[in-house]
Amino acid sequence: MTTNAIIFVGTVGEGVFRSDDGGQSFTRRSSGMFVECDVRALASHPAQPQVIYAGTSEGVFRSEDRGNHWTRLDSPMNHLVTWALLVDPHDPATLYAGTRPAHLFRSTDAGRSWTQLGVTLAQQCNNIIYNRITTIIADPHDSQGLWLGVEIDAVRRSRDGGATWTALEQGLSSRDIHALAIVPTANGRRILATTNNDLNVSIDEGATWQPQQVHREFQWPYCRGLTSRVDDPQVLFLGNGDAPPGQAGALYRSTDGGCNWDRAELPCVPNSTIWGFATHPADPAHILAYSVSGEIFQSRDGGTRWTRFPRIFGEIRALLWVPA
Repeated sequence: MTTNAIIFVGTVGEGVFRSDDGGQSFTRRSSGMFVECDVRALASHPAQPQVIYAGTSEGVFRSEDRGNHWTRLDSPMNHLVTWALLVDPHDPATLYAGTRPAHLFRSTDAGRSWTQLGVTLAQQCNNIIYNRITTIIADPHDSQGLWLGVEIDAVRRSRDGGATWTALEQGLSSRDIHALAIVPTANGRRILATTNNDLNVSIDEGATWQPQQVHREFQWPYCRGLTSRVDDPQVLFLGNGDAPPGQAGALYRSTDGGCNWDRAELPCVPNSTIWGFATHPADPAHILAYSVSGEIFQSRDGGTRWTRFPRIFGEIRALLWVPA
């Protein structure tokens, strides 16, 4: 079923934009936040699509009217840069926010109050100066399970809702984690992690990792965005490129849980690395992908055919769509 979508774009230096016509045009929707802030994370309430959260360089914001108005959720993140947001799918009043420098915060009252969680993360590294949490995902098979990807400090896992954490890095090709995905198999699960130099897979819940050496079939080894179809976790989408941000990108799709990959036929060579994706359960075949340098690609058939939106932004760091 094709669902009408409202699309949100989080930019660097230009706030939030929204499209009400399927991506043909966009209007800035940043009322209530600094209009030129950096927006690096967007998330929506799973049952109330009018409720949107934005992680920015000015803190975390909430909109209750699909982005027409925003209110800052006063928090320790006011003076940090929020890079990752998660609305708990099992309890939407519970939110997680990951920042730069790398700290993790949780709210159990829809953002009215926040607590810093006790996960030990490196705060600095030589090449990018500040570490940051790049991704937070809920474990689809455990209501208390959480996974973190940290740039640059490997993977963390919690089995108790964030109370305690385990570092998982043995065998990784790099501790520079960009995105994570969990794929069920007949004998257990495959955990996938994209890094700056490869795709890594674990078949033992993250205890050990095996680099996939994607350079043998991908054009470039740099891997960034990663997501799966919401109705079929065996179908995965992976963003690739020549560098961060790079000058060219590629998009790959797997239909067997990441064992094999095919390059998607995009209408043009992306102008930079494919940085991330947006999906929604309301229409699992509707996939959005974006390059970090401002292009947005859309598939309405699960990733077979793609088009590019007319608008090209300066720099995109977050993308979201919700049903109209």
